[in-house]
Amino acid sequence: MEARFLANLAEVEAARWDALHDGSNPFLVHAFLEGLESTGCLRPDWGWTPRHLTLWRGDELVAAAPGYLKDNSHGEFVFDHAWAHAHARHGLEYFPKYLCGVPYSPVQGPRLLAKDEETRRLLPDVMVAMCRQTHLSSAHVNFHLERDDVAFGPEWLQRIDVQYHWHNEAGWRDFEGFLSAFDHKHRKNIRQERARVARAGVTFRVVEGQQATPADLEAMHGFYLRTFAEYGNHPALTLAFLQHLAEKMPQSLVIFFAELAGEPVAGALCLRGGDTLHGRYWGAREAIPGLHFETCYYQGIDYCLRNGLTRFEPGAQGEHKLARGFLPSIVRSRHWIAHPAFHDALQGWCGQEAESVRAYAATLAAHSPFKTLPADAHPPARPSR
Repeated sequence: MEARFLANLAEVEAARWDALHDGSNPFLVHAFLEGLESTGCLRPDWGWTPRHLTLWRGDELVAAAPGYLKDNSHGEFVFDHAWAHAHARHGLEYFPKYLCGVPYSPVQGPRLLAKDEETRRLLPDVMVAMCRQTHLSSAHVNFHLERDDVAFGPEWLQRIDVQYHWHNEAGWRDFEGFLSAFDHKHRKNIRQERARVARAGVTFRVVEGQQATPADLEAMHGFYLRTFAEYGNHPALTLAFLQHLAEKMPQSLVIFFAELAGEPVAGALCLRGGDTLHGRYWGAREAIPGLHFETCYYQGIDYCLRNGLTRFEPGAQGEHKLARGFLPSIVRSRHWIAHPAFHDALQGWCGQEAESVRAYAATLAAHSPFKTLPADAHPPARPSR
């Protein structure tokens, strides 16, 4: 078995990489990850240097993990700024560190890709060995699946967090059926929000990858840039990347456009994979009450119901999602810390954080907007972070 770290994903054939996963998660597809690199979304001066881990048996690729050397913690969504500051206060370098994850995407999914379980369990050990050899402070695996937990030894700290996900385990067939499960107050509020948008004259158009025109992609990218400008953040995704998705992954790309008089005034960019719709970015040029909720949440739920998708994950954070039918789910991450004293200190801290997160998730679940749900309709630990 030979380990090789690749400076770009183009060094391995797409078919070899994609043979290591079932293709149900669009963020792990070779075309998505390689597209981030080839269309200018990842740059060393932005803190992202690709360093993908691959394991080979002769000429056969048998395992892999998307990886990056990071000079900051931007675009990760598992926050370790306090860890970096603590290292600095003690005269230790925290950056660069090693990250196994998907850039700019707080989306749970496979991180350890392999043809068999025995080989999968080698990947975390190889990450640690590389970090020791190159004197890196730490290694991090963000938003991995719960099934991957068995691959990590006790030297890997675990952190958890809460996201808000929509599940259709109840078997709703349309939006009215979905609303019928709400208590009166929340059902009334959602109907009022949707009616307010409709009275403003807003209509919606769903664009899937095969249908996306250059004008559609330019409009969506413009909304994305507007949102980042409003919050003073740095936009990383390029128009070329959206064009790449439409060309290379048309089956995954879904855009919801809100329109007034036939002109787009807002848009939400999503990716579809397996049984799940993943909400990623949104933007608007009109301030219309309820437009965000309709574009980013209700249109996505409606799309899932029409197309037989059973899950909708609209992104990180946002307690306001609970009232709209998105229930708390636990997401996961793993962390290896080189310095023994910091590892020991953080082990206790991570345990305390986990207790707090689980208590928070239980409190949220107790305030569900639904009248009744089957016991398995909102599983407490649908993993990732």
